[in-house]
Amino acid sequence: MRSMAQDHPPARLTPPTPETLARFAAIVGDKHAIRDPAAQTAYLREWRGLFTGKTPIVLRPGSTAEVAAILALATETRTAIVPQGGNTGLVGGQIPHEDGAEVVVSLARLDKIRAVDPEGNTLVAEAGVTLQRIQEVADAESRLFPLSLASEGTCTIGGNLSTNAGGVAVLAYGNARDMVLGLEVVLASGEVWNGLKALRKDNTGYDLKQLFIGGEGTLGLITAAVLKLWPKPAETTTAFVGLPDIEAVGAFFREARQRSGPALTAFEVMPALALSFLERHVAGARNPLSRPHNWYALMDIAGFQGDGDSATLAEAIIGDALESGLVEDAAIASSLDQQAALWRLRESLPDTQRLEGGSLKHDVSVPIALIPELIRRGNALIENAMPGTRPLSFGHFGDGNLHYNVSQPPGMDGEEFMRRWWEISGPLYNLVLELGGSISAEHGIGRLKRDQLVTVKSPVEIEMMRQIKRALDPLGILNPGKVL
Repeated sequence: MRSMAQDHPPARLTPPTPETLARFAAIVGDKHAIRDPAAQTAYLREWRGLFTGKTPIVLRPGSTAEVAAILALATETRTAIVPQGGNTGLVGGQIPHEDGAEVVVSLARLDKIRAVDPEGNTLVAEAGVTLQRIQEVADAESRLFPLSLASEGTCTIGGNLSTNAGGVAVLAYGNARDMVLGLEVVLASGEVWNGLKALRKDNTGYDLKQLFIGGEGTLGLITAAVLKLWPKPAETTTAFVGLPDIEAVGAFFREARQRSGPALTAFEVMPALALSFLERHVAGARNPLSRPHNWYALMDIAGFQGDGDSATLAEAIIGDALESGLVEDAAIASSLDQQAALWRLRESLPDTQRLEGGSLKHDVSVPIALIPELIRRGNALIENAMPGTRPLSFGHFGDGNLHYNVSQPPGMDGEEFMRRWWEISGPLYNLVLELGGSISAEHGIGRLKRDQLVTVKSPVEIEMMRQIKRALDPLGILNPGKVL
């Protein structure tokens, strides 16, 4: 079996000496230099338990200047640095290696909203501000920051940008990189690049900020960002739809998108198995429809006039689909509480799978038109590789991104199932690539998919990435052993 967790950073980096650790601690103050192993636990374990690392010290800087001083000292002493936001990442990019030679730098104390400009539709936030707080600040100004994730109460904008987070609103607003106008970044040398421009047009050379968005902390540490805001919808209509098969889901999506245009802000999909998991493990969860269906779609249509236009449009689209037989049943939320209940079903799915035993996670994307083929052929491949496994494909149908997860066969030993992960993941990844897709749609590469990256990128692409890494981090001190 291929190892997912026992890789190591480059040997040329030097484990920090007691003197070096004391110098690091002096930068942030002893209160914010965590050496006690028990107090470090929250910074060292990935939330699913796939990665658990060690560190001699966790540094919690409170300013960009302190981050710069840390990286300058790291360059001087050739000390490896692992940046961390809210520790909600899913590929291990935020976790240090097990040899205990790397210093963790948590950016959680960089938690200030520096500016809000409702007229210009921008907001400047430091890296440690949680996504939920940014949403709330925007909402208070009757604006929308549309990035939305299940972990938004804990994840931070620095981590969101470093991983180019996706979420449920990509269909209408794009990924995290589409929501940024400017960045402030500390380079490996300790130099600070102040790129906090609020310009929507700037063709003066390379768009440098895009190097760091999705860079997973391997090229520089994002310390602040100028974020785009959007007009806040006056209303949103949420509908939960039952369909006979995944092909019908595709046809219904095309019809809803054609008639709604940009007002269709979310279109999520889940199979019947998802509802059975939810009903078993989530208190109060129930199927909103009168009987089970093979597939379900959850969609949001936004309205900006406040005159019920979104509900009228949703009812017309669903009514026509019911009449044609494309849709079998549907429920339209009539209150904010009902909307929240419908979305709670989708947001609870990741946790319910853990309660069903071992679960293999595949964050993949293919062209939208090929999603039915991915699911049909993928399910057959998985059943052939390990009879009795339970594929559970759900997620962001509207942008071609599925969380193609696979739960262990009932009664099978969970550890044995997880040890045999490549028997399932290998054929599935090959299928995704055959269909012109990606093995990492929104979670990134980190440690989990680092070894697979070189098999899906051309040698030219890999060498270009390595050249960028060498140019910006010549000593290899930033998040070594991640991505590349």
